[in-house]
Amino acid sequence: MRSIWAVATNTIRQALRMKVALIFTILLLVLLPVMALSMPGDGTVKGRLQTFVSYGLSLTSLLLCLLTIVVSIYTLTNDIKQKQIFTVLTKPVRRFQLLLGKLLGVILLDVVLLVIFSAIIYTITIYTPKLLNAGEEELISLDNEFFTARASLTPPKIDVTQEVLETYNKLKETNQLLPGSSKADDIYVLTLRKELEKRAVPVGRELIWQFQNVKPLDPNQSLFIRFKYDVSVSPADLNIYSRWVIGDDRQIKYGTEMKTPIYTFDRKDFIRTFHEIEVPADAVAEDDYLAVGFFNPPLNNTVVIFPPDDGLEVLYKADSFTANFIKAALLILLRLIFLACLGILAASFLSFPVAILFCLMIFLTGTISGFVLESFDVMSKGLTGFYYYTIRPIVQLLPQFDKFNPTKFLVPARLLSWLLLAKVAGLMVCVKAIVLLLLALLIFTYREVAKVII
Repeated sequence: MRSIWAVATNTIRQALRMKVALIFTILLLVLLPVMALSMPGDGTVKGRLQTFVSYGLSLTSLLLCLLTIVVSIYTLTNDIKQKQIFTVLTKPVRRFQLLLGKLLGVILLDVVLLVIFSAIIYTITIYTPKLLNAGEEELISLDNEFFTARASLTPPKIDVTQEVLETYNKLKETNQLLPGSSKADDIYVLTLRKELEKRAVPVGRELIWQFQNVKPLDPNQSLFIRFKYDVSVSPADLNIYSRWVIGDDRQIKYGTEMKTPIYTFDRKDFIRTFHEIEVPADAVAEDDYLAVGFFNPPLNNTVVIFPPDDGLEVLYKADSFTANFIKAALLILLRLIFLACLGILAASFLSFPVAILFCLMIFLTGTISGFVLESFDVMSKGLTGFYYYTIRPIVQLLPQFDKFNPTKFLVPARLLSWLLLAKVAGLMVCVKAIVLLLLALLIFTYREVAKVII
């Protein structure tokens, strides 16, 4: 362990002497305060904070990722190029200890820099409302919609398989299917229609969603019903009238004693636009049950539709902004650990320029991994068996940085759970990064560093 630590401290000194590390550090120290002052967002304090956190964390993550790649590759390739590795390996330092020491040094440097820049972003974010003299209403809005970590519950997906098959068979018997279409395409279209029917509310009718496991952090605070309308026929003023009933509907349905309040809201909202209803959290029953009811009054004269993907969700405070921010920073750290292992692997058998290009290609692919995976799935339709057993497992090993982007949680104040963080750590570090490190150890162990000439 003493040998590994010695290599790690030497790696940190070597990284600090690099001009690129100094440049990236100065850039972040200068740009973060400048961004906080120059980014107005949508004109509101909330919009300004969302813009700053989004760009600030993204810039920090980008520069630290690039720094990690450069340092992890340079420290090993430069030792080999300058022949300094000869003096190291002739000492009682084994090759695996050298690689582990290099990796430990890079990770420790990442941790220190990430803590510093995350602290800067967090401090600026916390004190910006005070510096801007935000009003009382704005501060309340920030506490409810930004300085929080809200869990999200969406209505469970309704199984319409049986209904779709029955409809398909009827259409097939009466020759009403589109000519030339496949069964899979017809089933897909019919499924979408049936799912929309389940979310459609005719005039004078109501639709009730039932949620279990609604666990707000504090019953004295609020929860939010976030929704978006679509309609069969657009009203002239593009507005929809509605009545919402939120609470434990079982008290009315079964005539039991009223233990929790039921809240009613009469509203008028724009269609195809997200809206939120703030409801006291004491509407949730003791067994964590909550019902959300929507009534479509005759004033609308049109069918109201809630899109299956984002038509309605229940949001409630499940953690603090500080805890969510710490978990977001840990997400970035997991990304840096993966890239450090990738850099060590590339440096174990490639020269500095080639290793940099290799790692940058993997990094850029990871930032658009969703697009890459979707593209491979589309292109492999004719090679299903071959693709799923050969190419797809390799593609799945690519990092999915865009899928676990910390700004996706912090900006909309969505809860980043410890369970999700553990899953990402298990997949990105305990599986993928360990595989890269083992490959690096295997390759470097048998690599010929120098030839003996007699």
